[in-house]
Amino acid sequence: MTTTQTFRAAVVRTPGGPDAIELVDLPVRDPAPGEIRVRVAAAPVNPVDLAVADGYFHGIGLIDQPDRTGLGWDFSGTVEAAGEGVDLPVGTRVAGLVGGFDRDFGTYAEQLVLSASDVGLVPADLDLVAAATLPLNALTAAQLVDLLGDGGGRSLLVTGAAGAVGGYVVPMALERGWRVTGLARAADAEFMRGLGADFTAAAEPGWDAVADGAVMQDAGVALVRDGGVFVGVQPSAPPASERGVEIRVVGVVPDGARTTGLLADAVAGKLVTRVAGELPLADVADAHRLVAKGGVRGRWVLRP
Repeated sequence: MTTTQTFRAAVVRTPGGPDAIELVDLPVRDPAPGEIRVRVAAAPVNPVDLAVADGYFHGIGLIDQPDRTGLGWDFSGTVEAAGEGVDLPVGTRVAGLVGGFDRDFGTYAEQLVLSASDVGLVPADLDLVAAATLPLNALTAAQLVDLLGDGGGRSLLVTGAAGAVGGYVVPMALERGWRVTGLARAADAEFMRGLGADFTAAAEPGWDAVADGAVMQDAGVALVRDGGVFVGVQPSAPPASERGVEIRVVGVVPDGARTTGLLADAVAGKLVTRVAGELPLADVADAHRLVAKGGVRGRWVLRP
């Protein structure tokens, strides 16, 4: 008698917020050539997950799954099996990102199969829960700063500078020679200055560039000087250009090699990982409600 192995995953069949999230049993599959199967240790809850569960991305046509939509973007865990051509031993600690919206699987799961090139190596000195909070936000920040390029002493305003993406943009942009000011709440002034940036709670127009971690969109474009640069984080809905402002938008993609470097930067203290709390996968709806309340610094993390 053959028994099919299964694992649990959180999905949405009919979007409708936290109450629409279901835990389902899915069949285990072996990794194909170039793939690995990971035993997931931790998966953060990101605001984009709330939008998926609410049906926002279904509504604008970015998701069209006939059966279910998987939840979760980034994760950490250990390699459980490797396909042909993969040189990652079983037990290797990894973290990574699953890109794109239109997929029937996600990282809110007990295990995950993905391309080996999409994962980074987690240093021994970095906790797996902390490591899980880094790939989506730090990769987004790194790829955003790539779009900005070198600053050469020019002024950069980072909106949402104490948030998950903005808090990584600040140190990365400083390294690229930008003169960085963070726009955040007054309570975040000390955190911002600790990153080496200037701080403001109420920005005026006139910046050479704006990195829009707070998703201000048109209001963020209005803060850029004539002919300056705006870099947004919503590739599905870029704001309109005005006054010769160049609009660039980051659409984060997995990058295992770069993730390895970012994880090493966290161990070296160059990047700060922030965990708001942990919940079991079975409490995924409660985790979504906690994030929806707002005001959270760091990520709530699901533990399968």
